Amino acid sequence: MTTTQSLDNRHAVVTGAARGIGAEIARTLAADGARLTLLGRQRESLQRLADELPGGGHFIAVADVADQASVAAAFADARAALGPVSILVNNAGQAESAPFHKTSLELWQRMLAVNLTGSFLCAQAALPDMLQAGWGRIVNIASTAGQRGYAYVSAYTAAKHGVVGLTRSLALEVARKGITVNAVCPGYTDTDILRDSVANVVAKTGRSADEALAEFASVNPQQRIVQPAEVANAVRWLCGDAAASVTGQSISVSGGEVM
Repeated sequence: MTTTQSLDNRHAVVTGAARGIGAEIARTLAADGARLTLLGRQRESLQRLADELPGGGHFIAVADVADQASVAAAFADARAALGPVSILVNNAGQAESAPFHKTSLELWQRMLAVNLTGSFLCAQAALPDMLQAGWGRIVNIASTAGQRGYAYVSAYTAAKHGVVGLTRSLALEVARKGITVNAVCPGYTDTDILRDSVANVVAKTGRSADEALAEFASVNPQQRIVQPAEVANAVRWLCGDAAASVTGQSISVSGGEVM
């Protein structure tokens, strides 16, 4: 049954959709009727996800979100395939760690490019459709690193703080246009990024994988790792009509780590 919360026929672009949080967001939006453009760099992974999504007819766009020409071409193709973009979920991102004094300029720029510039470029590409329609939803997947500091990930943390600032500024610009802009800020979540981080701790410290994972979970007051579906459900709510008055917010999905 269609309700004011349904996303039937809404064209939603999800970046970094091939795995982890992005894939779970795609599944959640498709289950509620949205037509998906799955944007990422790995066609085979995107195709496997598209084949399993309900509804059918979803589109795949292979692009590098940090490259302006690549983003412009991907959105033009997506628009031609599925019509104007109504929803954008800026999920594509990378996390790499290094002590500050060993953080190279290349690492710094790469974290900014993928996590912050990518969100900027995709929002610019999607916004004209939303302005034309007088309705739109932009959800930026930030991180608790965008709300507080973490040691040894200064470049990533700076980029995610930038995403939160971008969210707030753009939300004010379009507040009277029927468009909301929000950030969802997960804590440590069960994804490949966390598994890579656990492996890195094991390699550097000799701790077991269980001990390393427990250390990550310890910063969450619930003493657990966030599940991708919990992040996806927050995104889903922000995309619906029930959240029409919620904009410029950074919603922490972290078991109380950030209040």
